[in-house]
Amino acid sequence: MNWRPIFAKVKAALIRRGRSEHDAEDLVQEAWVRLAQYEQGQPVVQPEAFLMRAALNLSIDTHRQSLSRGTEVVLEDVVLIDATPSAEATLLARERLERLSIGVGRLPERTRAFFLAHRVEGKSYTEIAREHGLSVKAVERHIAKATLRLTSWMEGW
Repeated sequence: MNWRPIFAKVKAALIRRGRSEHDAEDLVQEAWVRLAQYEQGQPVVQPEAFLMRAALNLSIDTHRQSLSRGTEVVLEDVVLIDATPSAEATLLARERLERLSIGVGRLPERTRAFFLAHRVEGKSYTEIAREHGLSVKAVERHIAKATLRLTSWMEGW
């Protein structure tokens, strides 16, 4: 008996039901093994039908297992990306932070306080103005001045 066309027919049926070509080939092979095991105990009258039914049942079982257990991922198919920064990037970030800290320290005291309240503590201009008895426009000017000075300080680095 020529099994190639039968295998192709079963594989095509599995692919039509949503299986990938690779999965369909695996299911056909597994169904073939089951047919061979079954034939050892008793004769199979319609081996083509047995092979088709076994492959479809295996496909259904595999689908149910993936629903209950989740999708299986082969580690070889996964690309792992290390998102941690390199030692060089970490060192540069520390140096930048030190430089920024020096720049913040050089700001006038009141401007520094407004800048840190807004950028670090997350306070709005209105909250800062209310706390210090100033207009919102005055707070905006202080924070803008701090931002400009720090930007030019960091550009020179």
